[in-house]
Amino acid sequence: MSHTPQDMVETPLEKGDLSHLLPSTYKTQITAWLAEDTPAFDYAGFVVGDAPRTATLWGKSAGILAGVPFFDEVFRQVGCTVEWHAREGSRVDTGGSGAEPTGKMKMATVTGPARGILLGERVALNLLARCSGIASYSRGLLLNLRGAGYEGILAGTRKTTPGFRLVEKYGMLVGGADTHRMDLSSMIMLKDNHVWSRGSITDAVHAARAAGGFSVKIEVEVQSEEEADEAAAAGADIIMLDNFTGPGVKVAAKNLKERWAGKKQFLLEVSGGLRIDNAEQFVSPHVDILSTSCIHQGVPHVDFSLKIEMPKAE
Repeated sequence: MSHTPQDMVETPLEKGDLSHLLPSTYKTQITAWLAEDTPAFDYAGFVVGDAPRTATLWGKSAGILAGVPFFDEVFRQVGCTVEWHAREGSRVDTGGSGAEPTGKMKMATVTGPARGILLGERVALNLLARCSGIASYSRGLLLNLRGAGYEGILAGTRKTTPGFRLVEKYGMLVGGADTHRMDLSSMIMLKDNHVWSRGSITDAVHAARAAGGFSVKIEVEVQSEEEADEAAAAGADIIMLDNFTGPGVKVAAKNLKERWAGKKQFLLEVSGGLRIDNAEQFVSPHVDILSTSCIHQGVPHVDFSLKIEMPKAE
């Protein structure tokens, strides 16, 4: 599989500051995570006190930096400030340069009371490691797809960690992937269970349109070309070919787009089985969206550490 240079892959970061997407409620979530980590006394905080200290955030494994606003908010809430030396979406270079230790990259400097730095340390590192891991895998898969000639959309799924969806979806955006629907209210997706419960694809789509109106898109999951034809005729905006083989995807997508050309417009999505090592099999000029959970389920984390600098002897 050919590989596309990183700087040739356009990401949402090039259009604006992704932190502007975040709702104010993410701050209360971080408050809850801090409370989870310190539900009662902070004994270690008592040991170190509030003497002013400086700590360095080191990137210790290769990847894409993602999750800066979450990291910043953790330390804001514990009375510290963060100065970044790398920008969101940049590569973590573990080769080392100059006086920096080999195998590490200086990412940021955190200043504040010692107990505040240590109070926020683990929550902040966990957020950054997970978000960066998702961004890294998203970027890697997107690079492979672009290298294989795919010009469509790579999207994540709703198979996210409960309570952590905002961070995981944010990581997808940093990596260049589409977030797909954020929740059940974002788009009407009619899967096999919805269709079976309603009775038919046609009836399910008509009911969805009656409730969702003109402003909400309707997507239908199908298992065959025949089901896709029924979904198109019923007025689906997006048709998902679910769990087709690579060769099967290419045949079905071509047939559907040609059969409905000039009659009905819809997007074709392919989902099921897509991974970074087999992406090329699913590439087709007739496929608009490739969706997968592999960019956020079970991905390796990017390794970061936070080290307080030793006070200078007077």
